[in-house]
Amino acid sequence: MSIEQQQRPALDASAPAPAAPAPAGDSVLAARGLSVWYGSTRALRDISIEIPRHRITALIGPSGCGKSTLLRCFNRMNDLIPSFRMEGGLEFDAEGISGAEVDPVTLRRRVGMVFQKPNPFPKTVYHNVSWGARINGYTGDMDELVERSLRRAALWDEVKGKLHRSGLDLSGGQQQRLCIARTLAVEPEVILMDEPCSALDPISTARVEDLMEDLKDDYTIVIVTHNMQQARRTSDMTACLMLDDPRGSGHRPGVLAEFSPTDVLFTTPKDPRTEAYITGRIG
Repeated sequence: MSIEQQQRPALDASAPAPAAPAPAGDSVLAARGLSVWYGSTRALRDISIEIPRHRITALIGPSGCGKSTLLRCFNRMNDLIPSFRMEGGLEFDAEGISGAEVDPVTLRRRVGMVFQKPNPFPKTVYHNVSWGARINGYTGDMDELVERSLRRAALWDEVKGKLHRSGLDLSGGQQQRLCIARTLAVEPEVILMDEPCSALDPISTARVEDLMEDLKDDYTIVIVTHNMQQARRTSDMTACLMLDDPRGSGHRPGVLAEFSPTDVLFTTPKDPRTEAYITGRIG
C-alpha cells in the first residue's frame, strides 16, 4: 500500500455504523434498498447488492433497466444531475456514502470511473495521466507515476515515444487505455467501467478485457456491458437487472432479477427473467 493510500481520510468519521454492515473482507461496495428517481420517473426500485472485493462484477440487462444509473450511484456521479434523488443506502467498506457529510470528490478518488466513450483531455499523453495526481497534491516522482500507470494500463510500450504528443492523436483503443491509466494514477481502490468497450474494435476490446483480468488482483472492478459474451468471459459475478413487472401503468423501473457467480448465472439461472434475457427471448 502506498503512503498516499495509508493517509487517505475517512469519508465520514462521524457517521453511525450501518445497520447491516458487509462482512469484513468480502464486500467493498453495497446498495441496500436503493431506489432512484429522475424527477418523477423512477429508474431503480429497491436494489440490494454487495460487490465482492478484488473481483470483476458485470451488470447486464436490457436497455433502460438502470445499469449505468446503479454504477454511477457508487461514486455519486448522479449527484451532478439536478433531477436525481434516491432513497436507501449506499456503502463503501461498510461506511455510508450517501449523506451530505460525505465529500464526493474524496469518494471519486477512491472509486474511479471509466466512461463508455474514451474522453482524454486535450493535453499530452503525459499530462493526461499526471493531471489527477497533480491536482490532488501528489508530491512523489511524477515521471515514475506516469510510467507505472501506463504500464499497468498495458499502454507504455505503445506510447513511451509519444508522451508529449496529444492524447487525442491515439487510436480509440489506446485512448480508452489512456483513460484507464489516468484513473489508475490517483490510486483508486475500485474502478467502475460503463460499457468501456462498446466503441472499440475486437482487438482493442480484447486488450481491455485482458487488462481487467490483470488489474483485479489489486482493484475491484464493476463493469456495465450489453455484450453477453464479454460478461461471461471477463466477470466473476454477474448481476442481471430487468424492467419491473409490466402489469399496471406508468414507467417500469429497473429491479435486480439475479446476482450470482457468472458461471452459475449463465448455465443455471434461478430467475426465469434472467434465462429469458441471456437466451435472447427478451432484451
